[in-house]
Parts: sequence; structure tokens; C-alpha cells
Amino acid sequence: MPMYEFRCAACGDDFEELVRSDDERVECPSCGGADVCKKMSTFAHRSGGGGGGGASSASSGGGGHSCGGCGGGHCGSCGH
Repeated sequence: MPMYEFRCAACGDDFEELVRSDDERVECPSCGGADVCKKMSTFAHRSGGGGGGGASSASSGGGGHSCGGCGGGHCGSCGH
């Protein structure tokens, strides 16, 4: 079971959650809100795509605080 990092849009808290499937509903443990955004982990961000040897795109990608709804700029879901 993969462990994912999330950010709650309602209260802004970051938390980790074990997710068994993509269909599983994730709620914020602090406020119970369901409007959460899966954060891009630093590891996944640095290892994905690119093909370059030493250069990492993490330095230009907003520090690993993006979710699937981000289009490169500000995200309406997680605010990054």
C-alpha cells in the first residue's frame, strides 16, 4: 500500500495517508474535509521523466508542492 502526502484545501494542513486504491476517499484527519490534494513527493518529482543525468527539475517545480490539478502555476486545489 503506497503512502501519499496530501494537503487539505479547507484547513491547509499537510498529512500522510495509506491509500489502497485510486478510488479510496481521503479525508483530512484535522478537520474531516474531503477537498484534499495529493502532493507530488520530492522523490517522485526528481525521478520522473527528464532523462537528464544530474539536473533535477525539482528546483524549478515549486518545491514539490503540486498536485494533479496544477498546470504549472497556481493550483485551485492546493494553492500552489
